[in-house]
Amino acid sequence: MYKIPAKTLFMGKNLVFMPECHSTSTIASELTQMADCVEGTVVITDNQTAGRGQKGSLWQTAPGQNLTFSIVVKPTFLLPKDQFLLSMAISLGILDYLKSEIVSKKLNVKWPNDILVGTKKICGILIENHIQGSSISNSVIGIGLNVNQRGFGDLAATSLRTEIGQDFDLPSAFTKLMSKLESRYLMLKKGNEERLRVEYVDNMYGRDEKLFFWSNKTRFEGVVAGVDEYGCLIVDSGGQKMAFNAKEIRFEF
Repeated sequence: MYKIPAKTLFMGKNLVFMPECHSTSTIASELTQMADCVEGTVVITDNQTAGRGQKGSLWQTAPGQNLTFSIVVKPTFLLPKDQFLLSMAISLGILDYLKSEIVSKKLNVKWPNDILVGTKKICGILIENHIQGSSISNSVIGIGLNVNQRGFGDLAATSLRTEIGQDFDLPSAFTKLMSKLESRYLMLKKGNEERLRVEYVDNMYGRDEKLFFWSNKTRFEGVVAGVDEYGCLIVDSGGQKMAFNAKEIRFEF
């Protein structure tokens, strides 16, 4: 059974556990409409039947084997144009946790917000920001982390159990992860934006490494050069730097 994290200030202090649900992000979004919804509220389930991924895709996970949850935060200190900073902070928090468990393999953030071990996906993130006026009133951060799952069919995916060779206690993994996420979120809240940007770019998949990409049905070679101020991917192709949003480009594996 999941417990309220003892070492966090607010993340997970209001914990909503559901044995099964369609989408933790949908439920968390509904909770934000309630006046008593506090920052750090977490909705977590053992069996998510209709999880949402990037670009409308489904996030598929084996029941009872992984961490599937959503966090409500209220980053009113962020302007809408700076919302990708939240994605940076969350991605780095997950990396912090995974690097503490997987010490001998390369881990990276695959822009915009997947976490890879080598070229295999171990975690997916979906952040939905709700904008009110000139600020972000609240954000729902959906996270799916592969922990004990062993089989992924023909998907290029992996899990902590696959990488380490042992099963993990899910409540314990959740507690450790929440602490790392809160630490990075507080770093953002304190205004350490430049440090987050530098660390995020340093940990990007394809950073200074030749890869192939697809855009407008055209295949081209380039290297990941970073992200711009709006969170668009910057690719250097033959000395020409181009910026793409998530709908305009995809990596070739």
